[in-house]
Amino acid sequence: MKRSTGFWLVFAVVLAGCTTGEGYYTSAGLAPIPGSITYNGQPRTKLTKSPVGSSFPHSFTDQWGRQVEETYIIRPDRSLLIAERHYRPVFSFDDD
Repeated sequence: MKRSTGFWLVFAVVLAGCTTGEGYYTSAGLAPIPGSITYNGQPRTKLTKSPVGSSFPHSFTDQWGRQVEETYIIRPDRSLLIAERHYRPVFSFDDD
């Protein structure tokens, strides 16, 4: 019986440490680069129909010709947060 109680206690502590949603995103996000939606400031049009905390991707080519994909999260004030940025490889070593 003690083993089961200990398991549930550890499980409850681990679960309490888990958070979801943009409201708990503690980072200020990534700095915008040329090509980012927020590079010249937040967009003038607010995303009023999209739910707060939802995310969407944006792909573009940066000033050095690299393919970039960013993921944005909509904040409660309808501004955008750059949550992730990935650079696609320039060269592909596939034999296709």
